[in-house]
Amino acid sequence: MFANLAVAALLAANASDPATIGVKNSAEPSALLETCGGKYGWQDPAPPVHIYGDTYYIGSCGISSLLIVSRAGDILIDGGTETNAKSVAANIERLGYRLSDVKYILNSHEHYDHTGAIKELQSLTGAKVIALNVSAPMLEAGHSFRDDPQLELLKTFPPIHVDHTIRDGETVRLGGLKLTAHSTPAHSPGSTSWTWRSCEAGKCLRMGYADSVTIPVDKDYRLADHPEHVAQFRAALKTIAALPCDLLMTPHPDISNLFERLAGHAALIDDKACAAYAKRGEGNLEAELTKEQVPAAK
Repeated sequence: MFANLAVAALLAANASDPATIGVKNSAEPSALLETCGGKYGWQDPAPPVHIYGDTYYIGSCGISSLLIVSRAGDILIDGGTETNAKSVAANIERLGYRLSDVKYILNSHEHYDHTGAIKELQSLTGAKVIALNVSAPMLEAGHSFRDDPQLELLKTFPPIHVDHTIRDGETVRLGGLKLTAHSTPAHSPGSTSWTWRSCEAGKCLRMGYADSVTIPVDKDYRLADHPEHVAQFRAALKTIAALPCDLLMTPHPDISNLFERLAGHAALIDDKACAAYAKRGEGNLEAELTKEQVPAAK
């Protein structure tokens, strides 16, 4: 639950409404795959597509944005780069929802390719931004801090007003929606994975939006000099592996093969997907640690 009881009351106010309100004007998954097949550009436009139950994909070919709907209003996760704001907004309307239906905006991590559009989307929708307490200072500053191994590789983004902060394991509630935040500081210090339950035709799935598990580092950062970060990364992977997760989604859709899975070319539902995803993250970490041990060429 929220530490701020007033916030908890606000989010629980409409908790009696069912979460699933039916599929609207979704494109066919095959159309999404046809549009984005072989394209991973962050600005490559993609049609909005129904994923499962109350959950829709409304991002670009290369960057995920998710809309989770209820009769009490909708929740948006991630907005993409600054230039993605209008396409995300257009996809919400293309589905048949109003921008004002979006009541809360959440995020995966505080990098410009996922947060750049949030300020404009907050303005367009009037939604409240809710973020993990660790992530909030960076969102409000418009950039990461030096404890992010990628700091010098990153662009800044428009600073975001964070309306409410939550802690690891706390939930965001709206109507029948209940999303749980999981602190998974692998890709960035504020990395947040989200889980919720979606139902369709009497079958409910555990939805998992697992944050990135790659570990790029800039020229001034060595993992070997930061054993505490390596330990955090390993702990985050354990958290991701243990997520309640029947249907995996990731901030970059190609990393979880989402479009092919939606189109039926691979299994959409796999309760071991988050564990396998975490295993890939372990490989990323070990590869970077090994790379640091190789002497630079003279």
